[in-house]
Amino acid sequence: MTIDIDTIRKDWHVRGYSCDLWIDPPGQVWDDFVHATDELLMLIDGEIEVSLNGETHCPAIGEEILIPAGVSHTVINVGNTTNRWLYGYRRT
Repeated sequence: MTIDIDTIRKDWHVRGYSCDLWIDPPGQVWDDFVHATDELLMLIDGEIEVSLNGETHCPAIGEEILIPAGVSHTVINVGNTTNRWLYGYRRT
């Protein structure tokens, strides 16, 4: 599946979110983050686990995850390759 980043960026902008690309090496862990605003996340290449509200999600490429404001979350590159994912914060 090929993700058109420009299309996602435009869609998120219309919905009130920023959109940036993040790249992580295998094994990278972003542990226990909390943001003051809602966050969107979308995997575009590789494998990740996203843990929030006591549940662990393994999103497919192109699947969007909403992380509500104030919710502690962890993102882990569980694959053997570098991954790329989009993230965006709700503009206030």
